[in-house]
Amino acid sequence: MSNTTKILKTPLRISIAILLLGMLSRIFHWPYASETILVAFSAILLLYSVRFWKKETKLFIDIVKLVMVVSWALNGVFRVLDLPFTLLFQVLIAISFITWFIMEGTAYFLDEDRRQKNNMARVLWNFAMVIGALSIIAGSLLNMLNEAYAIPLLAVGITIIVAYILKDVFATTTKGEEDHGNGEFQL
Repeated sequence: MSNTTKILKTPLRISIAILLLGMLSRIFHWPYASETILVAFSAILLLYSVRFWKKETKLFIDIVKLVMVVSWALNGVFRVLDLPFTLLFQVLIAISFITWFIMEGTAYFLDEDRRQKNNMARVLWNFAMVIGALSIIAGSLLNMLNEAYAIPLLAVGITIIVAYILKDVFATTTKGEEDHGNGEFQL
């Protein structure tokens, strides 16, 4: 991950949050769930494509990410509209994901300069993210087993993940608020 600022990061995060809320709406059988999901997938497709084309240097890994995101978004659009050929998109998603994981994998999520410090709020938000992800996994598995509290657990997980995404979007941080390693100098 480069140190350059990524364009359209905030609109993409908002689109992902809307997608998750649309999926939550579909779980609860609320009206306009399919339309919300369709709009969110379309926005992700458009925003990520623009983000790719605005990028100055395009590496092979960037093309792999584009194929993965575009295939995923098109698969979502085709599934909402109940169109055929979703299997083709799922195969493209799988191939591009495996290629991405081999080339970049978990190193994508690491902080390259290792200067980012964890304060208590960051640790708590990351803990909430883990709890949200585990709630979604557990709720999905329990739903397959037709357990009583599967859907509420799934809904709590999705809500936590949406809150985590929106926290980053609407948080107002300034340069003065950053943690500077408790006053220690780093080489």
